[in-house]
Amino acid sequence: MERQSRPTVLLSSGIPFGKTLKSRLKETFFPDDPFKHFAGQRHRRRAWSVLSYFVPILEWAPKYKPSLFASDLLAGITIASLAIPQGISYAKLADIPPIIGLYSSFAPPLMYAVFGSSNNLAVGNVAAASLLLASSIRSSISPVNEPEMYLYTVFTAAFFTGLFDLGLGIFRLGILVDFLSRSAITGFMGGTAIIIILQQFKGLLGLQHFTTKTDLVSVVHAVFMNRHEWRWQSAVLGLGFIAILLLARHLKDRLPKLFWVNAICPLFVIVLGGIIAFTADGKSHGIPIVGDLKKGLNPISVSQLQFNSPNVSVALKAGLISGFIALAEGIAVGRSLALLKKEQIDANKEMIAFGIMNIVGSLTSCYLTTGPFSKSAVNYHAGCKTPMSNVVMAVCMLLVLLFLAPLFKYTPLVALSAIIVVAMLGLIELREMQHLFKVDKFDFCVCMAAFLGVIFVGMEVGLLSSMGLSIVRALLHVARPTTCKLGNVTGTDLYRDVEQYPDSSTIPGILILQLSSTIYFANASYLRERIARWVEAEGNIIKAKGQDLQYIIFDMGGVSAIDNSGIGLLFEVHKMLESKGIKVALTNPRLSVVEKLVAADFIDVVGKEWIFLSVNDAVSSYSFTLQQAKNDDEHI
Repeated sequence: MERQSRPTVLLSSGIPFGKTLKSRLKETFFPDDPFKHFAGQRHRRRAWSVLSYFVPILEWAPKYKPSLFASDLLAGITIASLAIPQGISYAKLADIPPIIGLYSSFAPPLMYAVFGSSNNLAVGNVAAASLLLASSIRSSISPVNEPEMYLYTVFTAAFFTGLFDLGLGIFRLGILVDFLSRSAITGFMGGTAIIIILQQFKGLLGLQHFTTKTDLVSVVHAVFMNRHEWRWQSAVLGLGFIAILLLARHLKDRLPKLFWVNAICPLFVIVLGGIIAFTADGKSHGIPIVGDLKKGLNPISVSQLQFNSPNVSVALKAGLISGFIALAEGIAVGRSLALLKKEQIDANKEMIAFGIMNIVGSLTSCYLTTGPFSKSAVNYHAGCKTPMSNVVMAVCMLLVLLFLAPLFKYTPLVALSAIIVVAMLGLIELREMQHLFKVDKFDFCVCMAAFLGVIFVGMEVGLLSSMGLSIVRALLHVARPTTCKLGNVTGTDLYRDVEQYPDSSTIPGILILQLSSTIYFANASYLRERIARWVEAEGNIIKAKGQDLQYIIFDMGGVSAIDNSGIGLLFEVHKMLESKGIKVALTNPRLSVVEKLVAADFIDVVGKEWIFLSVNDAVSSYSFTLQQAKNDDEHI
């Protein structure tokens, strides 16, 4: 009987370390390897191409056609009409002057148009990050007693957020944001929405005194402890505004083409509320108003950043926590809208864009900005084609700041509360929570940890608890990787998990184990114990049939990497099996794994002849060896 030849398994690449390191660095900074893509170009052209990679406007602006501008113009004007009420409302959530919210819709969108990679994202403030920013800072600095210091700390927090986003983008560390899973975001946003809605009772009831805490018990207690301050005029007006906004939303759901009605309705509510407050002297009738808004462009705030202040640690903490949430929301929104248009966005470019626009924003009297879902969805439905819609919005805000800002002086606070309440209703995703409970109970627990943590303890606790559970789950997957016993699917050369394919058959005297994870220090001990149990269990099964376990095959196709602890594990397993007279073979190891095994002399210990391309090749080789041994015994 002749032994069949088998394909050769490459055991060493011979790639120099310097070349490997250079390749990894290119992958770090350029995920699509532009140097290879631009190979053959002249140095000047290549430099321009690399610059265009980091500054996307250099890619799309030269190709921009006048026919696209009509769509971007309509989209830009539409989102500008939404930016005015949202800017004022969310600035109120952050306990900063309303004009800061308008400033934040001027400079940051211009920066995003230059560095952003999404055609659909509209830049602005977000409610959750605004409230989280306020709750993180006002525990140390009072916005009432120290308004200037509080505002300067908010600017400093935006600066740190920008540095954080920029660093993540440059070094492609977006994986950190991925630890904030979809289930965690669902729970956090739902809990935050409920807290924000409850906090709006201050504006809806015309209250003068309220709590600075964000947990459910404190907010409800503040509402009922100040019953003597309730104003029925404010409540009636607020309910009317909420009804108008809900009607506009219902109209958009029934007739999607009328999305613009829902988009401009918040601005309509502010204008209507301003007219009512002005004509009826609302302030004297229990309807507080925004107050004076200064006319003019963003003042420079470089000198106001608090780098030498004792409050720099407060700004750093607030900037990182709120920036993390804003970044996760912005990237999630960009990816979702890009998917609808069958486009792709580079999350690392987005982080760079968010970083630059927040750094520039902090220097021009803006606070934290990102890509809010509501505004971006309006931008998408309005037919935007390129980031030029953000430029149009910025120009509209320029005109508002120069000429129209003082007109919003009479905006009643109850109108802002109504806008916030209706906007937050869309963030409570009950169907998604039901879906999580049905599909994945652990994801549901992560969602509830964020939801209940935000409601009953605080926003930071809810966020950190959900992230902690997500990280624990990831660590469990890493530290307890799946190993399974493989059997032959009848009539084929395929080998699959015997539990998933109960009709598959095992080969007498051979144990086939599939290792499907990175093998390193975190799971080496577990895999050692798991393999020992497999060997013992299989040995007992075979002994009951009057046979011995002679060979064990490790399917290494799913092992993407191995470290020194993992190599030590293989040496220990080989020594253990060798003491029992069991031969070891490896199938389909990846090149990076093979290189380390060769360097550690493991291949020499096992023998090159025991490295196979596939499980079927290894089984065939063993079958040949067994048959040859049987023939030799018969010959003797």
